[in-house]
Amino acid sequence: MTSGTVVDGRVCLVRTEAERTPLIRRLGRIEGQVRGLRAMVEADRHCLDEIQQIRAMTAALREVGLLIIDQHVNEGLRLAARGQDREAVMADLLRVLRAAMAEAG
Repeated sequence: MTSGTVVDGRVCLVRTEAERTPLIRRLGRIEGQVRGLRAMVEADRHCLDEIQQIRAMTAALREVGLLIIDQHVNEGLRLAARGQDREAVMADLLRVLRAAMAEAG
């Protein structure tokens, strides 16, 4: 289970191997998609194919972001429930969610 601490008003996660592995696996797939897109551009593939690859990469990145947010929010709420610098934790959670929402817009 993820653990964390509050450092300088920020929730700092320490992920277990089981929590880190799916993130790293997804990022590896995204790296492959980026290499595939580069090869498509170098080969002058049809623009629709390139755009579809970009959409797939964007969706994959969004999923990684959601996993990270899930871990961060869950650990932040756990820390806040334990009374560990509750105001700082809640402010940090809001900062993370605002940043995520700004990216989605």
